Amino acid sequence: MESIEYLWKDRKRHLGLPLSFTKYSLSEDRLFCETGFLNLKSDEVLLYRVRDLQLTMTLGQRVFGVGTVCVVSSDKSIPHLNLKNVKNPRQVKELIHQNVEAAKDRRRMRATELVGGEAGGEDLHESEDLDDDNLT
Repeated sequence: MESIEYLWKDRKRHLGLPLSFTKYSLSEDRLFCETGFLNLKSDEVLLYRVRDLQLTMTLGQRVFGVGTVCVVSSDKSIPHLNLKNVKNPRQVKELIHQNVEAAKDRRRMRATELVGGEAGGEDLHESEDLDDDNLT
């Protein structure tokens, strides 16, 4: 069995401290979220499916040096993955962005904005990755 090399790991924080059973991690090609103590739930998003990244930092989060990174993807099971209360959220967002771009380059995908319902410059050989709803 192959071991996953993680580029980043953190836990959801409360009052700036990692006192949570929610773990986040990033590998070269996937973003993971594991929740629970007795019953574990593990979600993952393939990085090449990430469409947008958003950062929010409330006043309370800024006081404790944390923020929420929202990952918007074309994954049907997890269209939005919120990495809540992570330390150094700006650096985390940038790290995810860099790895998303690298994952898309490795798959020779270059997604452009869908304008007027056309597929723009997306590579059609990656047709399983296109969201059918956006093509009509």
